[in-house]
Amino acid sequence: MIQTIPTTPIDGQKPGTSGLRKKTAIFRQKHYLENFVQSIWDGIGGVAGKVLVLGGDGRAFNREAVQTILKMAAASGAAKVIVGQDGLLSTPAASNLIRIRQADGGVILSASHNPGGDDGDFGVKFNTANGGPAPEGVTNAIFDASTRITEFHIMDAPDLDLGTVGDVQLGQMVVEVVDPVADYAALMEKLFDFTAIRALFNSGFTLRFDAMHAITGPYAREILVNRLGAPAESVMNAVPLPDFGGGHPDPNPVWAHELMGIMMGENAPDFGAASDGDGDRNMIVGRGAYVTPSDSLAVIAANAHLAPGYAQGLAGVARSMPTSAALDRVAEARGLPCYATPTGWKFFGNLLDAGRATLCGEESAGTGSDHVREKDGLWAVLMWLNILAAKRQSVAEVMAAHWAEFGRNYYSRHDYEGVDAAAAETLMDDLRARLDKLAGEAAGPLTVTTAEDFSYTDPVDGSVTTRQGLQIMFDGGARLVLRLSGTGTEGATLRVYMESFSGERFDQDPQAALADVIAAAEALAGIKARLGRDAPDVVT
Repeated sequence: MIQTIPTTPIDGQKPGTSGLRKKTAIFRQKHYLENFVQSIWDGIGGVAGKVLVLGGDGRAFNREAVQTILKMAAASGAAKVIVGQDGLLSTPAASNLIRIRQADGGVILSASHNPGGDDGDFGVKFNTANGGPAPEGVTNAIFDASTRITEFHIMDAPDLDLGTVGDVQLGQMVVEVVDPVADYAALMEKLFDFTAIRALFNSGFTLRFDAMHAITGPYAREILVNRLGAPAESVMNAVPLPDFGGGHPDPNPVWAHELMGIMMGENAPDFGAASDGDGDRNMIVGRGAYVTPSDSLAVIAANAHLAPGYAQGLAGVARSMPTSAALDRVAEARGLPCYATPTGWKFFGNLLDAGRATLCGEESAGTGSDHVREKDGLWAVLMWLNILAAKRQSVAEVMAAHWAEFGRNYYSRHDYEGVDAAAAETLMDDLRARLDKLAGEAAGPLTVTTAEDFSYTDPVDGSVTTRQGLQIMFDGGARLVLRLSGTGTEGATLRVYMESFSGERFDQDPQAALADVIAAAEALAGIKARLGRDAPDVVT
């Protein structure tokens, strides 16, 4: 039986760059999830007769949310929902399913790299028929619907058994339960030289992949162990847990400290990698050699042709504006178009759909290509393995050769997490108001050459996105970017990005190489005094 439940708008249901993220306890509040899901249906013009994909990363509240969304889809007339077994799907696997099954869109349940559990975070986002995150026009329509909602529709029915692959009927709607890994693994076999990677492992090459008790555990076991022949112990923390084992599933040296300890210790494996809560981010590390996400993107751009799926070359490359310009140097040398977009994977969608870009990446550990419309952690790991299998070099040797050819963009991001939102906004507003006058002004040991509040005109559809971060250039080519992040659920996160280039010295500690830019950032923004923080919470 279909029930129509009266409701009223709930403040704050505005999707960010990756959907709606809130504390898990907030999503558990009466009608909170139902209001937002109904707003998705209303914002996209309804789901009657449509085919959707549904799944999440298995964090706390995932199982309950999947059942609720299925009942709401059935009540609103959806023809079919394709759902991952036990309600699980990595974000890139969900994107792939939307595309290969020609679905009308999908609902992905995740707060990505944010902590999980009852005291952690939860998230819901809608992806469109191209498999990518909903563009701003769609998210604005969803938010508008959330401010006008008066009722939601849900089927009164028992929870479905989602543990068995196959079709289940829910009212007039078909629920197709699928193996969450199979289609994604098949796609990876088409893109990469599994024979060469298998031979690499057979030669004694060792790997440690940290799934961080998140969604990629089953994917890594199937691909790295079952299909490529890596020993079972190569995949650590492989069982997805609702609270990610009490950890923070963000693949960076701070939160993946267990893996970093292994890779920087004696008898370290040849290659290490990690992925995040929903499987769309990655960290790459060699024996004693951490690879920054920006450098990883540049190395992939320079070597993607070694993988069968990219043997014909790249149409173009794209990076988020805060990401280092290491990619730009490869693009210039290879004669490739290179685009700088606002932060948020959805901004790459038009470039990928139009065939203008093949490879995209963000400094926040997201890398991917036109195979799906999301960033893809395991894809990046397999690309690196393919490169290493072809070159038969260590990670450190690959990086040394890359810097020798293109130079090194020293780069770092300092995160000030959970700061007072009003203080952070005031800091940004005050600096923004001074941008026009900064050229020629001293900033600590550096001198400003140009300053802007970054805006982006999409070369495909002409849409304009403004206020995407403060970008300040200095004499000598150094660069500083400040922006507020939309991925947290408490307070605000100020991200400060610093970059400088060297064509000669490649062995400096990045924080030492960037000392002048760090000093310039403090001189311009006064972060310590304004935010009451002596140091960043996370340095990557």
